[in-house]
Amino acid sequence: MSNQSNLTARTEFAAALNQICSERGIEPQVVLDTIKAAILAAFRKDYPDEFIDIETPEEKFQVNIDEVTGSAKIVEIATARDVTPPGFGRIAAQTAKQVILQRVREAEKDAIISEYEDRIGTVVSGMVLRFDGKNVIVDIGRGQAVMPPEEQIAGEYYKMNQRLAIFILEIRDTMRGKTIIVSRATPELVKELFRREVPEVASGAVEIKAIAREAGHRTKIAVHSTQEGVDPVGSCVGQKGVRVQEVINELNNEKIDIIQFSDKPKTFITAALAPAEGLNIDLDEDLKKAVVTVPDAQLSLAIGKGGQNVRLAAKLAGYKIDIVGESGQSVASANQDQKSELDTLGLSARTQTALTQGGITTIEGLEVEKESLSAIKGIGPKSIEEITKALGNFKPATAKPTKAEPAEPAAQETKEAESDQTE
Repeated sequence: MSNQSNLTARTEFAAALNQICSERGIEPQVVLDTIKAAILAAFRKDYPDEFIDIETPEEKFQVNIDEVTGSAKIVEIATARDVTPPGFGRIAAQTAKQVILQRVREAEKDAIISEYEDRIGTVVSGMVLRFDGKNVIVDIGRGQAVMPPEEQIAGEYYKMNQRLAIFILEIRDTMRGKTIIVSRATPELVKELFRREVPEVASGAVEIKAIAREAGHRTKIAVHSTQEGVDPVGSCVGQKGVRVQEVINELNNEKIDIIQFSDKPKTFITAALAPAEGLNIDLDEDLKKAVVTVPDAQLSLAIGKGGQNVRLAAKLAGYKIDIVGESGQSVASANQDQKSELDTLGLSARTQTALTQGGITTIEGLEVEKESLSAIKGIGPKSIEEITKALGNFKPATAKPTKAEPAEPAAQETKEAESDQTE
């Protein structure tokens, strides 16, 4: 009968221990050590006189757990005497419950953090769980991650249970301990999405040499083939554009330009400024500066929305780029760190491009020239109404600006641009 009782106790204890370990993904010894520490803490709380003149309980006592029955005993180290109080088992269990749960959670979190440390720099699928202020909390499988505001795509709005492709950026020490930080805004996300969608990139036959991104708006990537006979641009685009379209869909319709890398600066800058054509480039390789003369008909394409095209080209090529019209007047300048003030107003692409071509690139300049906007080519009554509304909503505070509304589809922008030219 005694053997049967021991077998039952052993089975129950082992089953409970194995269940905790398998569910939490932690080692059995961690759980056993946690139980011992909790029992000793409960004993110290109920019998404080036993701990006078010692700094830690472990100096005088130790807890032994019977691996057959799971029963615990408190033993005085110096004399090997069993000092377990009568009926202490139930008291110890009640007192230790919360301590055990807390330490098991900590051990689980450490195991999760350790697992995801090896996955930094990869893309995973996550689901939006909740919002903590401006932070988005994302379920990434075994654990939860935080996507802070600076790692979110501008103009992208998140909702509960939404599925997202996210980039594991880093493990960061925060007020709540080590936290997994994920990103939707990093250029590395685009690179990893192409690695996932394009076999040639995954195998190394096609290499992404450079990437420039303004998250939520537009990305330019430069690709290079490492194998003869492999078309790097065609591989990334895919048949009928299916591969690049998968990446675009993951990024909420962010525009992506794929160009062929060249180690010849003039060739590379020409490709980076596409779709503009007929460019004449004067380089200063020592100063990393390029003066690009552009036909008047191609100025809007070379500059892009609010200077976006030339700005991304400058980041991609690593050059400061000055755009000059055929008349000789400098109309745009961009380097790797430049960003247009007009971007903060949330204007449509055609309105912002028209303003830039008209020589207005700052909010202050826009306010000064507000009365004469109609003289600018491409700015009609609808555009003036849009600008007036944007200026009225603009708050030049030190706080971070709120996210702009999602950009209008390219086809719609083109349609509006054509109608506005006739105003």
